[in-house]
Amino acid sequence: MQVTETSVEGLKREYKVVFPAAELDKRAVERLAALKDRVQLAGFRPGKVPIPHLKRIYGKSVMGEVIEQAIAEVNGKIVSDGGFRLALEPRVTLADQAEAAVKEVVEGRADLAYTVAIEVLPKVELTNFKEISLARPVHEPTEEEIDEMVKTIAEQNRTFTTKQGKAENGDRVVVSFKGTMDGKTFDGGSAEEVPVVIGQGGFLPGFEEQLIGIAPGETRTVNVTFPKNYLAEHLAGKDAVFEVATKTVEGANETKIDDAFAKTLGLDSLAKLKEQVRERLVRGHTQASRAKLKRALLDELDSRHKLEVPPSLAEQEFAGMWESTKRELESAGRTFADEDTTEEEAREEYRKIAERRVRLGLVIAEIGEKNGIKVSDDELTRAVIERARQFPGREQQVVEQYRRNPDALAALRAPIYEDKVVDYVLELAKVTEKKVSREALYAQDEQPGQGKGKSKDKAKEKVRKK
Repeated sequence: MQVTETSVEGLKREYKVVFPAAELDKRAVERLAALKDRVQLAGFRPGKVPIPHLKRIYGKSVMGEVIEQAIAEVNGKIVSDGGFRLALEPRVTLADQAEAAVKEVVEGRADLAYTVAIEVLPKVELTNFKEISLARPVHEPTEEEIDEMVKTIAEQNRTFTTKQGKAENGDRVVVSFKGTMDGKTFDGGSAEEVPVVIGQGGFLPGFEEQLIGIAPGETRTVNVTFPKNYLAEHLAGKDAVFEVATKTVEGANETKIDDAFAKTLGLDSLAKLKEQVRERLVRGHTQASRAKLKRALLDELDSRHKLEVPPSLAEQEFAGMWESTKRELESAGRTFADEDTTEEEAREEYRKIAERRVRLGLVIAEIGEKNGIKVSDDELTRAVIERARQFPGREQQVVEQYRRNPDALAALRAPIYEDKVVDYVLELAKVTEKKVSREALYAQDEQPGQGKGKSKDKAKEKVRKK
């Protein structure tokens, strides 16, 4: 067997391999010898089938197995001898792929000659995490914020009273409707006595606005277009006509925010309601603070680890992001020009983001591996249960889906693993608290290398996970 390195380019390596036909034939004969004790052929006693006869019957399939094993052994030796960690599976190409040449190899009359291209992971030299300094943004809910949320809760729980006259913005109308497309009814397009709060945005765009001025007992034709990204694909982007009959028009009652209102929500007093609102705000601010701190840490890790990114991994990451972006634009009926950019500029930005995500993925994996960070079965089970709770009535079905789908389970494990690595590094880094306003806490951060276009802002949203 001869192995010759023919190309080295960054993280890419290529080797030429020649495996002698005699060695392949020897291995094939050994397999056939082991096989003869297990096969039963007419005219032969068990274990007495001549090797040449077995070779005529099973030779090609056995040689195929021998070649496959030989390639795996050689490729494994190249990787182990070089101390490589592979980014992707080796890519094998026969030196001569002509049918006649391949047949010669399979029949044991020619050497197995092929090239194998590999792409390796870079060596990651981790920085000293104790040298990292970060500021954790913190914000305590103000009385104004609390009162604002209490007011929102009151608006969401307001009551309505039947009124005379035509419907105005903010009123609730109880309607029955029947929708058609091209004169034909469609599934989900009809309903009876549905309450619609005009201006709340709970129905299709344009539906509620066309109900302004409608009176009790009146029937009105409403024309709407389903959004291009509508969940029901057979309705997405299509025009529909609804015949809407109004039963009643109701005006919103003024909600007095006091102890009595709090009791309608199951709380003892307004003070208890405000206490609960404060706790909710604290949880939200804490999550936002954590997200900001994590992004700052990932930026720091990215700047401190300028390692070469495996091109194929970066290309895979880019391809997934790019296809997703194009689908989003298409479903919204928009173009790159609408997003204040060009396709070329957007491609360049997304490639930078893809490289960043791959680079950070390698760094995070190295930190986790060197420090024994793992996701336990209990942690993964809790994550599955939490995910299942998001689908009331389908919990068991969701759990079973994760059990049967290793890729889905891996996707659930990844963010847990990343957060554990982040927590580990934050324990070592110098983290100080910095008081900020609510606006600053929730403001979107610019990422390095990002432009001003809206599509680039979407790209920033994607990269925040890395």
